[in-house]
Amino acid sequence: MDYLFSLMVFTFVASVTPGPNNLMLFASGIHHGVRRSLPHYFGICVGFLALVACVGFGLGTLFTQSPVLHKVLQIAGALYLLYFAWKVGSANPATQNAEQRRPIRFIEAALFQWVNPKAWVIAVGAISAFTISDKIVASILSIIAMYFVMGSLAMGLWLKLGASLQRFMNSQKKVRVFNITMGLLLALSILPIVFLQVPS
Repeated sequence: MDYLFSLMVFTFVASVTPGPNNLMLFASGIHHGVRRSLPHYFGICVGFLALVACVGFGLGTLFTQSPVLHKVLQIAGALYLLYFAWKVGSANPATQNAEQRRPIRFIEAALFQWVNPKAWVIAVGAISAFTISDKIVASILSIIAMYFVMGSLAMGLWLKLGASLQRFMNSQKKVRVFNITMGLLLALSILPIVFLQVPS
């Protein structure tokens, strides 16, 4: 019982704190509403759970044996996230075309998890902290199941919060300010990952 409670708290806190996924769902809720953002939402759920499963069943060992590979992936993810933050922050609502205004697709959201620095940190963290040596498969499946429940709930809250603020985005100026703010927050969301790489 203590194990499941600790796992529940860890997965909920890890899932609900601001990060690239939550910030992008929040923005999607404001720009597109809940219904049109559902492919984005489900893409994150499926992509992240696949990532946790891969880390638990072998990918984590690969990174332990080759920390350089892990660092390269983190750097690539951080650079991609900075690029995406610039795209969001520099978007001009008056000149955005239909492609730029569409919600993120399911497959795009799922694939994004593999370059999302926060997703890697919390996946590796959960596997490291909550895998039981004599019950490896059962504990990894418990982690995946708990992330499914807590992650779905936490991300749903961010999406719904964004959608509830949709009516306030009633001018191009407000949308422009919002886009810049979200771009900056996305860029800042990689700072905890950067600090984790700095030797103490």
